[in-house]
Amino acid sequence: MRTRFIVKETIKTAPVAEKAVLVAVDTGPKQRSWPVKESLDELEQLTRTAGASVVGRISQQISQPSKSSYIGKGKLEELKAMKEEAGYTLVVFDDELTALQQRNLENALEVKIIDRAALILDIFSKHARTREGILQVNLAQSEYLLPRLAGQWSHLERLGGGIGTRGPGESQIETDRRLVKQSIGRLKKQIEKVRKHRHLHRKHRRQSGVPVVALVGYTNTGKSSLLNALSKANILAEDKLFATLDPTTRRVKMPDKGIALMSDTVGFIRKLPPGLVSAFRATLEELKEADILLHVVDFSSPTAADQCQTVEQILEQLEIGDKPRVTALNKIDALLDLTTEWNEVSAINFFENSTQLRYPNTVFVSAEKMWGLDNLKETIARLLEEHNDT
Repeated sequence: MRTRFIVKETIKTAPVAEKAVLVAVDTGPKQRSWPVKESLDELEQLTRTAGASVVGRISQQISQPSKSSYIGKGKLEELKAMKEEAGYTLVVFDDELTALQQRNLENALEVKIIDRAALILDIFSKHARTREGILQVNLAQSEYLLPRLAGQWSHLERLGGGIGTRGPGESQIETDRRLVKQSIGRLKKQIEKVRKHRHLHRKHRRQSGVPVVALVGYTNTGKSSLLNALSKANILAEDKLFATLDPTTRRVKMPDKGIALMSDTVGFIRKLPPGLVSAFRATLEELKEADILLHVVDFSSPTAADQCQTVEQILEQLEIGDKPRVTALNKIDALLDLTTEWNEVSAINFFENSTQLRYPNTVFVSAEKMWGLDNLKETIARLLEEHNDT
């Protein structure tokens, strides 16, 4: 008797990645700080980090975005025509959309529409691990949602005005608004408790006399990798935007045989939603209380200068732009021709001799190759000593 084998078809349960098209407007160099191509490159990184695949990009040169649909009618028709060919299910816009723009675009394209702010909030929500991080992201998402609630009930508008559409829709919107406002109130109270708890921790640290160095920088500049290299810790460090979200503090041995506490904070990014900065104020207070800042720059990035400018703007917004700092120009190994024989000394000398720097206390490093770490520690120790003497 022969044994019969029945081959069963495997049913895939993994979610299918959304297919996204990216859209930006080019308002010219006077109004736009970054070239539109580089801005779309970063938006593509954000989209992939969120889990979607990018199947197309569109940009339009225009004096200012359309108030009703962000892009002009011609570009909107071009975007519609791409739908059948590219098969996209999501359109991501490079600037924050108004509720009117989002509703009109959803009606015209009949796919999910999100903007850069919503995309960043989604990534933050995905990467938040601690209770504090989750609270802060939930607050930012609620504050982002509140002015857009009317769009959630746009299906009632399609029924036409008059009897049967006025009361239920209006009352439901008001109910939703009240619920979101109540949620925002609760989240703010919980975050305030976190802020007070952090304040007590910082007070204890100050009393111990251990200096604190806070790492700041654009997202994905290698802050976590550098902290790993300096402290010999094992913090998550991935080549992704916002790979680490929750703050981490490690003890680092200094050249004078003393100890410094180094805190890694959330990375910054251009067009960071204001609500997110506000929601993360409890965490970002670590920067205010630090003795000095360690600004980590991805020196291999073509937009390094623009990234530095973004960080400076956010530090000014947090009222800590004048805090003493060390600048670590990281990833210098990525700029080298690895087929030639370079070592730490020759690499650092090369960059020091060929680069005009505007920032004091600048050190060239490679967290991956462990280059320049001794020099970095010595510079930090010297600045801490100068800070204590003042």
